[in-house]
Amino acid sequence: MLRINRENLRASHETPWLILDLVMLVLLIVNLAWLIFDALYATDVIHSQLDRFWPALITLYQPVHKNFILVDLVFITIFFAEFCFRWSVSVIKKEHLRWYFFPFLHWYDLVGLIPLGATRIFRFLRIFSILHRLHKFKIIDLNRTAIFRFFTFYYDVFVEELSDRIVVRVLCDAQKDIAAGSPLVEDINRQVLAPRRAELTQWLAGALNHFGESIADIDHGEVIRQHVRQSIGKAVKNNAQVSTLHYLPIIGRTIESTLEIAVTDIVTTSLINLLSDLDAKSIDHFVISGFKDYKPTANELDREVLQIINECLELMKSHVSQQRWKSELMERESTLPVSDVHKPMYHKPGDPK
Repeated sequence: MLRINRENLRASHETPWLILDLVMLVLLIVNLAWLIFDALYATDVIHSQLDRFWPALITLYQPVHKNFILVDLVFITIFFAEFCFRWSVSVIKKEHLRWYFFPFLHWYDLVGLIPLGATRIFRFLRIFSILHRLHKFKIIDLNRTAIFRFFTFYYDVFVEELSDRIVVRVLCDAQKDIAAGSPLVEDINRQVLAPRRAELTQWLAGALNHFGESIADIDHGEVIRQHVRQSIGKAVKNNAQVSTLHYLPIIGRTIESTLEIAVTDIVTTSLINLLSDLDAKSIDHFVISGFKDYKPTANELDREVLQIINECLELMKSHVSQQRWKSELMERESTLPVSDVHKPMYHKPGDPK
């Protein structure tokens, strides 16, 4: 049931506009009903039936039918005056960036004023425009109406199905280009990564400096230091020269332990200094000089990168192809009572509801 929210109406100060909209809505309904009746009156079937059952109506309405354009001009004049009034108010309130934007945004109002059969249909849009304006200010809530929910749902279904097919088609074309040998990896390296090398090296330097500071920290770096200590201890014990220290009486174990601790401290300190002293310039120089002569003998990396991209596109296609409106419809039906789920959505005029 469509109800007017009086509190929002008072808060929005749209009462005069609501009155104007209601008046225009009544005039639109009368005008459109009159247009439909006059079009039906012009047909032989309706005219003969009226002449048979209501001949007096034929006598009264025939002069109006012959001069119906004058009757329609009365409505057109009212609609045009209301349009000019809203345009003036829009200019005064500066609702748009330019004063001439209003007629372009409400083009259907102007087209509907043309007294032709093909353009009069646009007067229906004025009804939706009025309802949308009232809904925007929350004076009425169209979501409470079954007709609005019906058209909204199937409009979303149409848009989702159309957009999904377009996206899937675009992704399929991208996969065909990649499979045909598109130099995607080289383009990514040249056009995406190379222009951002300075930012990437700066980020890498910051990450390495932070990693070095974490190792130097007593709490956070304990895991790394313990791992280094275990690795060096294992290397020291497996070293043939150091293992001969066992044969020294009394001091052999002490020398081995002292040597292990000293090497651990040296390696840990060197690692911390290495990571802390690295900057973006050093990393950039290393990348340029270190990879200058590097020429891979196989294209395994390129194939793997292209395979990853292809699998990502396949996942995107599978997710895009999911018909979310079906799950939404199933959720909606699951919330209904059991007796209402099996009821038909539409009823014939003679069927009991």
